[in-house]
This record gives sequence, C-alpha cells and structure tokens, in this order.
Amino acid sequence: MTWTQWFIFLMILQIIHGLGTWKLYVKAGRQAWEAFVPIYNAIVLMKIISRPWWWVILMFLPIVNLIMIPAAWVETARAFGKDSKIDALLCILTLGFYLYYLNYVADVNYIENRQLKPKTSAGEWITSILFAIVAATIVHTYFFQPFVIPSSSLEKSLLVGDFLIVSKLHYGARAPMTTLGAPMVHDTIPVLKSKSYLFNDNFEKRNTSLINKLQLPYFRFPGFESVERNDIVVFNQPADTLLDMNKFTPDRNYYKPIDKKTNLVKRCVGAPGDTLELRNGYVYINGKQNKLPPRSHLQFSYVLKLKKQISTSGEEQLFYNMLEKADIDDGFRFNPQDGSFYIAAASDEAISKLKVQPNVESVERIIRTIGEAENIFPRDTNYKWNVDQFGPLWIPKSGETVQLNIDNISLYKRAIGEYEGNKVVTRGNQIFINDQPATSYTFKQDYYWMMGDNRHNSIDSRYWGFVPYDHIFGKPVFIWMSIDGLMNGIKNWSFRWDRIFTTVSGSGERTSYFIPFLVIVFGLTFFSKWRKKKKAKS
Repeated sequence: MTWTQWFIFLMILQIIHGLGTWKLYVKAGRQAWEAFVPIYNAIVLMKIISRPWWWVILMFLPIVNLIMIPAAWVETARAFGKDSKIDALLCILTLGFYLYYLNYVADVNYIENRQLKPKTSAGEWITSILFAIVAATIVHTYFFQPFVIPSSSLEKSLLVGDFLIVSKLHYGARAPMTTLGAPMVHDTIPVLKSKSYLFNDNFEKRNTSLINKLQLPYFRFPGFESVERNDIVVFNQPADTLLDMNKFTPDRNYYKPIDKKTNLVKRCVGAPGDTLELRNGYVYINGKQNKLPPRSHLQFSYVLKLKKQISTSGEEQLFYNMLEKADIDDGFRFNPQDGSFYIAAASDEAISKLKVQPNVESVERIIRTIGEAENIFPRDTNYKWNVDQFGPLWIPKSGETVQLNIDNISLYKRAIGEYEGNKVVTRGNQIFINDQPATSYTFKQDYYWMMGDNRHNSIDSRYWGFVPYDHIFGKPVFIWMSIDGLMNGIKNWSFRWDRIFTTVSGSGERTSYFIPFLVIVFGLTFFSKWRKKKKAKS
C-alpha cells in the first residue's frame, strides 16, 4: 500500500479504537473525545493502564507492534478488573474486540493505582520473556543484526564460518516492509521449516493479494555514511524469487518481498554513476583499475601441473603439504586426462608460494577470452560478456537520465520495471514505459554493483545485474566468532582464535579484542560483587 492508503487505514483503526473504548475512557475519568484523537488517544491510554508513555512508540514500530498492541489490549482489560487468563486470551483471540464487550455490555469499574506486578511467578516469567523479545527485536531490526558467512565468495577477506555483527546504523536502518511476520526471524522459522511471514507467493498475483497490500512502503532512517566503493555490504538478493532460498536461478516464478529475500554479503565494486568494466577478471571504474583495501584478497581459478605425477601415498601427503604451505585449503580436483589439477580459488600470494615448490611445472590462471559469451547479465545475445570480460556498463544513479534504445534496453529493463515499478514493453524498435513511447528514463534511486573477491566462485551482480539501494540493509563491522569447518558438523569445528572479536574493515593485520573483552567482563563482575559486599557491610 502507498503512504496515503496506510494513512486512511490507520484512521479507520482509530475510529474502531474510539468506538470500542470511549466509555472506558470516561469511566477512567477522561473525556470521550480523547479516545478518537490519533496518537493522543494512545498517550491517554498509557495513563489509564498505568504504563510508560514510550509504549506508544513501540506500538507504532513494525514487527514490535505485533507484541505491544495485544499487550495494550490485555492491560486495558486488567485496568477494569478483567485480569484472568481467560480475559487475556479473549483479548488476543478477538483481536482486541473483547474491549467492545467491556465498553458496551459488561459492568466494569476502573481500578486506579492497581498492582502492576504479575500475581504469579508464571505471569512474571511470561512478562519478562515478552519484553526481552521486544528489546531484542528492536536491536535486531533497527540497530545491529547477527549474520554468518555461508559461502566462500569473499574468501579470504571473510571466511566461511565467520559470525558477523551487521550495523544498520551506518547506512540508516531500513524499516520492515513485511508487517505480518515473526520477530527476529528472516525467511524461514528454524525447526518448523515454515515461512516466517504471511505473504502470497504467487508471482502473478503479487499486487492483488490482500496480504501483499499490507506491505509498508519503503522507508529508511538517516544514516551517518553512504555506501562507498569497496565497502563490504549486506543486502537482499535481487533475483531471489524461488521457494528454495538456497538455490539460484534467473527464472521469475516465485515472489518474495524485498526484506524477506535471501541475505547476501558482497563487496561493492561499482557505485551509482560509475562506468564499470571487467578486464581479465579485474574491475575497472571509469577506465582505471579499482584498488581494493589491504585486507582484501582477490582469488581466481588455476590449472596446476606437476613435474612428477603422484604415485604413492607419501607423494600424495607431500602434495597436500605443498598446498597447505601455499595456503590453499580445498577446492581442487584431479584431471586424469592430462594429469593436471584444477584449483577452484587461490590468491596471488598463494600462487607465488606455489610456483616456487620444486615439483611444480606450471600454474596457469583460467581466463575467459573476449567474446566468449556466458549465461550472465543481461542475457542478451548482443552482449557477449563473461565473468572475466564484462562491460563497459553504466551504473544508474538517482536523478540521472539514460538514453534508451532497442540495443541497451536489456541492461536497464529490470531496474526500470521491477525495481522502480514501471511497465516496460518493447514492440519492434520502439520502447514503451507505462504504455507511452520512451527514448530515455530518469532513475528514482541509486544502484550498486556487488561482487565477490573469489571471482570464479561467486554468484553476484554479473548474474543478476544491479542492486537497488532499497535492497541494502547493513554494513558488517565486527567478527564476534569464527569457526572453521562450520558446515562439516560439530565434530569438525575448529575455532579461529585470531579472528574472534576483530573488525571487518581496517588497515594492517587483524587485532583480536577478545582478551581485553574478557578482562573487562571479569573486572566488572568482580567489581560488582565487591561493591555489593561493601554495601551489605555498611
């Protein structure tokens, strides 16, 4: 729904609230009209139910309000003597319309200065759990969110098994767009393996379903920095339209709202307004080669040939020791046809170490040649691009205009149509936007080009194209845990102590703050105990 439609919807809710509670307001010593005034009625209600004013803010925060509004219903009933478990259940099951019964039918009286503390230990426990969930949801949704690296696309910059803290403050927290969903859960509820949100996933009916219409318009709070070139960014995968979020395909047969698409982490190598090109796998921006930060490590695929082929178990062990010395952990396989080894990913530093080994004959990088077309963006036979030779391509910028023709419309059709909500059709040599002939288009938002440092093992913008700004939700800033072998079962886990409590970005070698953190925690714990003992003695 648009902001106007949401405003009308909220006004209707205010009328429903007023009609169902105005007599209760009067019994509490307030005026009847106060039950109908938007926002003010909520502030007055907080006074009636003896709850702090900031509950009002929580009642208007998406996702958090799914907990706070029912809590307000229950507290209203309790303020008028209906404090049994049945009353609470009726408030929730009737979506608050139980208050209509209290307002018009039941003979209730307002209890002033009532006891707010739950009468039973179970009630106190439930209350504590609910507010812990509320606090965690606020932090998770608007401040920081944990994220784990599941793939090797940014290896060796970020490793599989790195647990990150993603800041939503840097670029500005994006308010949730999906209003009906479980708190602190993304696409699927763990264990239950069911969707965490209510949504019509039929791609053809995505704009007609009532549930879909309850989507909030895109809104982002102000941040203190913009997405810059070479930033590592967490975003929602633009092409994620499959029921199975673990598989990638360009087919458009399943619809997900933006904030429920699969979370990915890549490096932003192209900013709005840049002209990007790949030459032999290296990124060039506006004609100049892009220089990556010190902690980044580009990786490519290679073919390794040995002077002497492996024939014994001892020679095999020497081979593995050689790879380990070169910092090549896995991702290699033997080709029996020519006796060579395929190395899936290796950095320049690793290859330099490998080339000086006595049994190495040659190490050749695998490079696609110019004109060797692959099934990548924009999937147009006019553009014979591949993962190593790509572009040049202009990245759309908000407020800037691109001239359109039948040759370049495939580059910008998805951005204009799917991301900016227009109907784009080509008929012969003509382009129609919203049924009107068009020779140009002015973009409404910024776009970015995201790629993995592991260039031959990354599904990124080379496959789905531009990443819109409204798909970006955070910047990884901190590694709080790192486990080698995370995907291989708990028996194979090995903690990377040198990466725990380190920053994601920065110059020079990583510095772990784990020991200082433990010192501070233990110091505060002992200080707190000492202070309590001293207070008890005095």
